[in-house]
Amino acid sequence: MPYFSRWKTIIVWLIVLLSIVVALPNAVSNTALDGLPDWVPKKQLMLGLDLQGGSQITLKIEREDVVKARLEAAIDAVGARLRAADIGYSGLSGTGQAIQLSLRDPAQADAARAALKPLTEPVKEGGLTKDAVSEVTIGSFLGGTLSLDITNEGLDHRISTTLDSAVAVLHRRLAELGSLQPKIRRQGADRIVVQIPGRYDPEQIKYILGQAGALSFRSIDMSMAVQDAVNGQPPVNSEVLYSADDPPIGYLVRRQPIIANSDIIDAKSAINAQSGNPVVNLRLGQDGTARFGKATADNAGTTIAVVLDGSVIATPLVRKAITDGTVQLVADMSPEGADDLALLLRAGALPTPLTVVEERSIGAGRGADSIHSIMTAGAIGAVLVIVFMVGFYGLFGAVASLAVALNVVMIIAVLSATGLPLTLPGIAGIVLTIGMAVDSNVLIYERIREEVRHGRSIPEAMQYGFSRAFAAIVDANITTLIAAIILLFLGTGSVRGFAVTLAIGIVTTLFTAFTLTRVMLEIWIDRRRPTALPDGIRTGIFDRSAFRFMAIRNYVFSLTTILSVVSMLLFGALGINLGIDFSGGSVIELKAREGNADIEDIRGRLYELNIGDITVRPFGSPQDVVVRVHSRDGGENAEQTSVIMIRGELEDAYEFRRVEVVGPSVSGDLTTAATIGVLASLLAILIYIWVRFEWQFAAGAIVATLHDVLLTIGLFVVTGMEFNLTSIAALLTIVGYSLNDTVVVYDRVRENLRRFPRMPLPILIDTSINQTLSRTVLTGATTMLALAALCIFGGEAIQAFAFVMLFGVAVGTFSSIYVAGPVLILFKLRHGAPGGDAEKTGRADMRPVKGAQ
Repeated sequence: MPYFSRWKTIIVWLIVLLSIVVALPNAVSNTALDGLPDWVPKKQLMLGLDLQGGSQITLKIEREDVVKARLEAAIDAVGARLRAADIGYSGLSGTGQAIQLSLRDPAQADAARAALKPLTEPVKEGGLTKDAVSEVTIGSFLGGTLSLDITNEGLDHRISTTLDSAVAVLHRRLAELGSLQPKIRRQGADRIVVQIPGRYDPEQIKYILGQAGALSFRSIDMSMAVQDAVNGQPPVNSEVLYSADDPPIGYLVRRQPIIANSDIIDAKSAINAQSGNPVVNLRLGQDGTARFGKATADNAGTTIAVVLDGSVIATPLVRKAITDGTVQLVADMSPEGADDLALLLRAGALPTPLTVVEERSIGAGRGADSIHSIMTAGAIGAVLVIVFMVGFYGLFGAVASLAVALNVVMIIAVLSATGLPLTLPGIAGIVLTIGMAVDSNVLIYERIREEVRHGRSIPEAMQYGFSRAFAAIVDANITTLIAAIILLFLGTGSVRGFAVTLAIGIVTTLFTAFTLTRVMLEIWIDRRRPTALPDGIRTGIFDRSAFRFMAIRNYVFSLTTILSVVSMLLFGALGINLGIDFSGGSVIELKAREGNADIEDIRGRLYELNIGDITVRPFGSPQDVVVRVHSRDGGENAEQTSVIMIRGELEDAYEFRRVEVVGPSVSGDLTTAATIGVLASLLAILIYIWVRFEWQFAAGAIVATLHDVLLTIGLFVVTGMEFNLTSIAALLTIVGYSLNDTVVVYDRVRENLRRFPRMPLPILIDTSINQTLSRTVLTGATTMLALAALCIFGGEAIQAFAFVMLFGVAVGTFSSIYVAGPVLILFKLRHGAPGGDAEKTGRADMRPVKGAQ
């Protein structure tokens, strides 16, 4: 009797059909897609910026800027309230988050507190678990001096609200720029991440996103000379600002603006008909028009200052009153600069300037090349896997190949429906999913073969085969799912892209392995009524394997221990070539516009820029080259300055295909997040295996995994390959694969412990490894075929990544035998069997079970 009823079978096929329909738009041109009916799903797979091109900019609010602005505002508010209450004071000043002033009459202390009390009112009401937040607290009154403090909680609240306001402004700016699909989100307490797909000038993007855009027209204070104001004390209502000239020119200007951003209702760039210079035409609102008209009438014949973000950009002469609400801003700027300034003024000013702390820009050509290379490599890898599976399993291999193909279709369907982007590391998750999907089918098939050899009919063998493979498949997938889920929360950037596809792939693998594959096999049984397995199954060559793996365990385990120790020593002595994700700096990928790249010429030209340590190396074809600028002193802006200077030097001769800039604050955060993510994943997996197995199994799995990690790190040290976020994704892929292998072997060891409680442990482990050898060989071979295709045909962008995974799969397969097994013997694993320890009593069943799977 079939396991699945007719209705269950229909539901399975409906899910498959729905997945195909949802994924199908990715195989249809946009023109053909537009011609389809509206009820047909048309949502296509969203590609990450590393595949389609675009920019990801991370912006940060500097806490020091918020503290300074809040301190100045608080000082002004304190002075205004004391003057309104007719309370005399002197020495009103602030340092850091503290404000001090002296009262002329100490007897007015209580009156001063009462006048300033409104400043301490909560700006955020408290809840059940949180107290109300006040921005200012009034301190002690000692020796005639009154102090106030700006609270950290108030600053945190101010930064949070500033972030919300900044996000709204950035949305308007990108809409003005014409970006159709920007993504803007808050990250942490003080950052904003902006993703902009498409071909845009990264320098323009950074200017538009980071520039505050605070414009004001101010009267110039002629009451004293600028130098006197600098050397002494400027008037209380004025301040000294400087121009952007070299050397800068100082101006004493009124603090209170005549007009500001809030008065501007429209701004457009234009070319002045008389001078031919770029200008920005402003249109003012009613109140602004009235104030500007009065100010220009009062100041006719004098100059006023135009201030942009604290710098004087122009000092036009006022010839007559301007009362029609139109103002022409004339300054030293290019046509592009006028366009950008007009855009900023239309979209509104940011509440505070934002610092660019991370940039990842990919040219559209680079993304297209990556897609083409990966599609080619994926097609070749898929063909190799199908040929391999059909060659070993015949009809069953064709069923497994179809299930794996539909598995990938379901992953694409989920990504398309949810809008989650597919990234380069995300492809690694799909590669691992293919390996785990093949592994699940191999485990099921070999269990079915075992049941047939034990005399069961084909329908019974299939039922028992699926049932007995269930525990091993679930354990192997759950351990990897734990790592994926933790990385979804703790990972960043490309690591999260890897985790997304891996998590989806695990769920779809369990569906295809236990439902889709079973439905297809039941259809075969129902139609053919077979009395034997298909002739195409050739894995019987492993049935008589009786390799004594544990006989040489001491030698091999000692060798692997030495290699692991050497890897640690090399890591400590030589270190690892950290990429900019973890060390900061810049990476720029260039392509010669004509001919081949001249590496020596690039080195010489960049050396003259005096921007620190630079590495220039070939990348792929003779036209391509990669420039690495190591982290510089000077904070976040120093890294951006290096890229601007390199663009100015090389942009005429080279196309900038990829630019990645990581500031010191981001590199520190990425290092912390990656470390916590890896350690948390290993800890969670340890706990799961400890609960599902005996503690010796958990210890063995961790030792085997650490062995693989150490050897992989040793590979990075010896080869000098760059270790970055993508390497973390590769490392976790290796961890997932290694654990998958180890758990399958351990599951069979645990089963044999129950069946043969008196068998000596080395022989029992050998028996278990031989029983799972066909699965180990087939899964390892298919996964390595897919990775080899990526390594050879995947293009420069993913070759190093695929090579590391290829190495890791080989090491993981090895460790599941020669590390995981010996550890169980080392910790004296023994199932609690009646009759005591078999090695002591000598009554064990000494016959290995051959060929059982």
